[in-house]
Amino acid sequence: DVFEQPQHVGHKKIEFHITTDIPAVLQMNSEKEEKNGKSLYFKYLYATTEEINNTGFGRIFPAPSSNDKMETEEEEDEIPSEFISRRDLEKNRLSREEMEKFSVFKNYEPGDPNCRIYVKNLAKQVQEKDLKFIFGRYVDFQSEVEQNMFDIRLMKEGRMKGQAFIGLPNEKAAAKALKEVNGYVLFEKPMVVQFARSARPKQDANEGKRKK
Repeated sequence: DVFEQPQHVGHKKIEFHITTDIPAVLQMNSEKEEKNGKSLYFKYLYATTEEINNTGFGRIFPAPSSNDKMETEEEEDEIPSEFISRRDLEKNRLSREEMEKFSVFKNYEPGDPNCRIYVKNLAKQVQEKDLKFIFGRYVDFQSEVEQNMFDIRLMKEGRMKGQAFIGLPNEKAAAKALKEVNGYVLFEKPMVVQFARSARPKQDANEGKRKK
């Protein structure tokens, strides 16, 4: 039926008549293959996602562990090993509740901020090197100016025994030292740290009285 019967005259045209209807069996098979292909694709996609989540592939910012945090804190501290670490300060410092049990902290007042620190309730064993070990962490010894401003005066005799004056580079360093060292237990005695009293306000007050 496809080819016409040969005739002796002229050129003949050949035509193909192909139906567009797909047999039902073939159509069912193709649908099954399509479904199977889709399910395999989604299974692969799901498995790949699971693998990425489990192995952490592609994570740009992994969650830091507790050890990493501790190392970061130590790096931020940047204090030479010859001085006390922040961790040791916190470990041996009294809490506010504990301070209230000691009479030396009764009516405690930090005083007016300045660059000099006053320390009392020091044990008799305390030496200047002990105070340098603690307060030296607030001084940048690479700076000659700060190094020269750092001054320790420990009183060992008379009525001032067990007290000390610490000169720090600036008011900010002194404030940090007061906050972190006050209540630190040195030779079984808690240190009471305050801002040293300055003589300037008294002079100003006297001048004011004279003017009146």
